[in-house]
Amino acid sequence: MALSLKKFITITADKKAPGPSTTFTPFHIYCALELLSLKPLGRNKLADKLCVGDGTIRTIINRLKDAELISNTKEGCILTQNGHEMWHQFEQVFPKRSEIPKTEITPSEFNYGFMVKDCGDKIKSGIDQRDAAIIAGAKRAIVLVADQGCLYVASVGKCIEKEYTTAAKEILKKISPQNNRDVIIIAGAETPLKAKTGAFAAAWSLLDA
Repeated sequence: MALSLKKFITITADKKAPGPSTTFTPFHIYCALELLSLKPLGRNKLADKLCVGDGTIRTIINRLKDAELISNTKEGCILTQNGHEMWHQFEQVFPKRSEIPKTEITPSEFNYGFMVKDCGDKIKSGIDQRDAAIIAGAKRAIVLVADQGCLYVASVGKCIEKEYTTAAKEILKKISPQNNRDVIIIAGAETPLKAKTGAFAAAWSLLDA
């Protein structure tokens, strides 16, 4: 399911010839579906939420309509049945997502975490995921892997409950793994949007790792 989800969203976000290159990424598609799963939004409101310009939001909306994920109503853009099903796939792959408070291991002003379902065996050092987060605009990222009831820092193999008790409590309060193959990726940045963008990029990179 994860690979078919990634392929579909990547195709939706990619450039379609002829025409200019896109100025948005799968993250914008993800965020648009997330926002519209909560309530209908007009084009201007959606653009503000995604921090994109008028031309870009028009393209995003057109792509989502072409993919039969949204439709227009008097209240604004809404998810179609296909859109709800696509969002449900995202929720299965990333079942928990949350802002994370500032702690000794998440020291940025703004931090955001994604739990990635059943991907623990895809993590090596966590460097690839950290790099993906930084390329997407984050300042830093930490990759935590659930194993035998503990969360381990992928790069050093430390159990954070033992090394960083307070930080572990704060993280687990927001995002608690469901089994021993789950991964939590937390990105930090100077703005909430960049933190979320970085965390998504790192989590997204795991789907075809």
